[in-house]
Amino acid sequence: MAIYLTKESKVLVQGMTGGEGMKHTRRMLAAGTDIVGGVNPRKAGATVDFDERAVPVFGSVAEGIHATGADVTVVFVPPAFAKAAVVEAADAGIGLAVVITEGIPVHDSVAFTAYTKRKGTRIIGPNCPGLITPGQSDAGIIPADITKPGRIGLVSKSGTLTYQLMYELRDIGFSTCVGIGGDPVVGTTHIDCLAAFQDDPDTELIVLIGEIGGDAEERAAAYVRDHVTKPVVGYIAGFTAPEGRTMGHAGAIVSGSTGTAQAKKEALEAAGVRVGSTPTETAKLVLARLEEQRSLTHG
Repeated sequence: MAIYLTKESKVLVQGMTGGEGMKHTRRMLAAGTDIVGGVNPRKAGATVDFDERAVPVFGSVAEGIHATGADVTVVFVPPAFAKAAVVEAADAGIGLAVVITEGIPVHDSVAFTAYTKRKGTRIIGPNCPGLITPGQSDAGIIPADITKPGRIGLVSKSGTLTYQLMYELRDIGFSTCVGIGGDPVVGTTHIDCLAAFQDDPDTELIVLIGEIGGDAEERAAAYVRDHVTKPVVGYIAGFTAPEGRTMGHAGAIVSGSTGTAQAKKEALEAAGVRVGSTPTETAKLVLARLEEQRSLTHG
C-alpha cells in the first residue's frame, strides 16, 4: 500500500544536525521512519541521540549509503547549498531525494532536476512537505498523526492542503501522500504520481490537488483521460486569486485565461475528474465516489 516510500526504506538526512533537521528527524523517527544516518562533512563520525535512537553522522552521502544501504535522502540544507547536496546524493546513487528546502534559485532547480533524471534519482520537491506512507514511513515534514493507512492516494502542490485533506479523510486513510511542491520546476509531477497510483494495487482512489498558475493540472487531466482507470477527485486552490498576481507559491501566477482555477477545473472535469470547490466539499466527493465504487463492485 505505497508508492515511492515503504517501511523498508532506509533514510539519510542531509542537514540533520541543523535546527530544522534535528526537529524533523526526531518527528520522522517517531513516525516509524528508518533513519539510518545524517550527513554533515564537518561532523562526520559523531552520533546524535534522538530519545532512544542513536543516529550516526557521515561525511558524505556515499559514505552513508556504503555503511547503511540507504536508498532515500531528505534534504534540509540552506538554499545556497541545496544544488550541491542533491547532486552529491545523485552521484552516490541514491534512489529518492526529498528536497524540503524552499527558496532555491530556479536555475539551480532546473540544473539538478535535469542532472538527477540522467542519474536515475527521483526528486520530490523542491520546496515541498515531502511524502508519507502512513503507518510505514514519513520522509519530510508531513505530520504523521493526522491520518491512518488506507486506500486513497494523494498528490498535491500545496503542503497545507495536503494536511487538510489527510485530516478530513482520516477515517478512510491513505496509501501514500505526496507533496510535490509548488515551485515552477519540480522533480516529480502530478502525472508521475498518477501513473504510480494507477499501478499500485492497494490504491483505490486518487486525490489530485493543484493550484493556479502554469498548465500542470491541464496536462494531468489529459493523462487521466488517456491512462487512469481509477476514480480521481480534484481540488484547485486559488479560485479567488486576482489575475497577474503571484499567490504564495512561486509557480502560482495567472496570465490571461491560462492557469486560472476555472480553466483547470474545466479541464479536469472534462477528463471525468470530480472537482470540489472547497477542501471540505472535495472530501465529501471522495466519500461519495468511494461509496459508488464499492456499490458497483459488490453489485
